[in-house]
Order: sequence, then C-alpha cells, then structure tokens
Amino acid sequence: MNLLLVTPEDVVPDKLSENNLPIAKITGRRLEQLNTVIKATVGKVCKAGMLNGKIGTATVLSISSTEGIFELDFTLLPPKKSRVSLIAALQRPNTFTKILHCAVTMGVKEIFFIHSFKVEKSYWQGKRLAEQAVYEELILGLEQSVDTVLPKVSFHKLFKPFIEDELPSIKPDSLRLLGNPIGPEKIDNLDSAKDILLAIGPEGGFTDYENQAFMSAGFLPLSLGPRVLRSEFAVAALLAKLS
Repeated sequence: MNLLLVTPEDVVPDKLSENNLPIAKITGRRLEQLNTVIKATVGKVCKAGMLNGKIGTATVLSISSTEGIFELDFTLLPPKKSRVSLIAALQRPNTFTKILHCAVTMGVKEIFFIHSFKVEKSYWQGKRLAEQAVYEELILGLEQSVDTVLPKVSFHKLFKPFIEDELPSIKPDSLRLLGNPIGPEKIDNLDSAKDILLAIGPEGGFTDYENQAFMSAGFLPLSLGPRVLRSEFAVAALLAKLS
C-alpha cells in the first residue's frame, strides 16, 4: 500500500485535531496492513489521499488492532490521468483482474469490457465482475499507483449493440486505435493526440468481422510487432507505448 486511501465515510464528523485538521478512523484491511506491514505507531506520517480528492499526509494519532485515528492534511492534486481510454474483450477471471489492475495503475480512467466471439460466455458469470469485487480491485490499483480518482468501469455483454449504439458516442474526437498484429508499429499523429481510445481483443484476437467493425468505426490498427503476447502483457505494452 503506497497510499492510504481515505473515503468520506472514514472522516469523523464534527471533530477536528489540535491543528484544526479533519480526523479519520481507519479499520479493516487498511488497518491490518498499517499494523503488520508498515508497523505504524503514534506520530507516524503516511502518504495518504481522499478518494476522488487530493493527496497529502495522514498522521497517526492513535492505533490499535481494532482502529487507527489519523489527522488528515490533503493539499496536492492527484496525478494526471492517462490520455487513453480502454476497450478490452472480457478475459478469464485471473487475466481480467490483471488487466483491470494494470489499467488502473497506469492512470486509465475509463474502461469498457466487451463481449467477443472468442470470449467464453461463462466469463460473464464470474464473481470478480461483481460490483464490490471490481471496486476493491480499483482501490488496490489506486493505492499501488498513489492516485485517488476512481476509474469508471462498464461491462457490455453484446458486441454488435456496443459497436453500433454505444461506441459512436464514446470519445468521438479521440484517436481510435485497435491492437492488431496486421497494423503498423507507428501512427503518424500519435504524439499530437489529446485523447486515445484503445481496443484490445481476447486471447487469439478479435475475429475478422470484429476487426472490420472496429475499423469501420474509425479505429486504426496498431501492432506491437511479430511476437504473440498474452492479453495482459499486450495491454501493459500498448498503454506504455501510448503514454
């Protein structure tokens, strides 16, 4: 945990510290990590931030096995978000979690998981897609990357309605790129693009029909070279390439 992420619900209402700063009460997983990994004691100053807010410090006023009381001092803006928004075919549960975590830690703030012909229908029934499970993974990604702004994640079980009905209104002025081995490894106007919408397929790639549907929607194919990468590695490599 590189950042103690505080939520508005953690803040003790109508109570300020001696320095006239807000106070928060921390319990659960975060407290356990503060006790066992960070070994926080009274007076310890931790890097912290308010969910969807600013970053600063949290000073330990008291801490036990059941709760920690912290003085909050948040003055800095969170890091700048990535210019990339990600469309990714839904993967098997372990790979889905890796892709989600990778995107969050690299600053992606809009993530769309979609269906594809090569996506097993059973993947859509996975427990990791539950709202609370996704939220917890997003929080872990923010803590890792020292960020506070919660990304927006959505799921789209039907490919054609997503392409025809929803995709046209998603960042219509962005540079649209499709991770595809048949594409070039460079895009001429990449550096000048303010926003990028990147689509990445499942293991084995999108079908010819799906690739054509994206390209008909204005997506340009972009390759990472001749090597075949796992989906989570392709996501990381492309996000790094486009950063």
